[in-house]
Amino acid sequence: MRSRAVVFLLFISFSAQAQSFDLGSWNILNLKYNHTDHLSFFGEAQLRSLLFYHHFHYYEYKGGITYKIEKNVQLGLGMGSYQTYREGGNFVKPKNNNEFRIWPQIILVQPVKKLKVEQRYRSEMRFTSNGYRNRFRYRLGLSHPFGQKKNKKQPYQFIFGNEIFFTDREPYFERNRVSAIVGIRTGQFTTLQIGYLHQFDYRINDETGRDFLVIGFFIELSGKRYGQQGFETNIKDN
Repeated sequence: MRSRAVVFLLFISFSAQAQSFDLGSWNILNLKYNHTDHLSFFGEAQLRSLLFYHHFHYYEYKGGITYKIEKNVQLGLGMGSYQTYREGGNFVKPKNNNEFRIWPQIILVQPVKKLKVEQRYRSEMRFTSNGYRNRFRYRLGLSHPFGQKKNKKQPYQFIFGNEIFFTDREPYFERNRVSAIVGIRTGQFTTLQIGYLHQFDYRINDETGRDFLVIGFFIELSGKRYGQQGFETNIKDN
């Protein structure tokens, strides 16, 4: 009941904010399956708009595999389709970008008391409608649980992230993405995330970014060999 009240208040706050400036929407549906304590699979879909649930201009769907080589070191490989439409309406054609992407990554996690520090390094091989491109991304994420424990888990989590994007072509720097999000445990296997994301783009026209209300729904399941104790709220994957 308390978590529903928190969700309602956050949504009302962001809805009021959306009417004062151009706040877009950033919607995420994520499914993760932990096969063992080392091996996991995931799938995700995203839908974005430049105005508040209007002027939809972007969607993506992707999947991949992650492998934990040590307690705080995780390797990953993913691929997906990324489609960007022109501004000015809902899915306006012709598209700005039609892209297939492959990306290996490494994630390093360092706990500092209750604070979780996550560093993600990702290299992207991008097959776009404007030709092949390379891109490199670095994300620093901080997460901290809070709230009265229930079933030995705290129900809420504050998540901050900052990510920078580089290429191997001039001007090299492409994008900066900053987000502040609250994660809410809604069930044994589900988490809801609500927050704000600001994206600054430099001289690129694919996936134009501004300010977004982020709403994500995350489902995490586990195989018998893994057990259910491994569930936790994760920093979202963008």
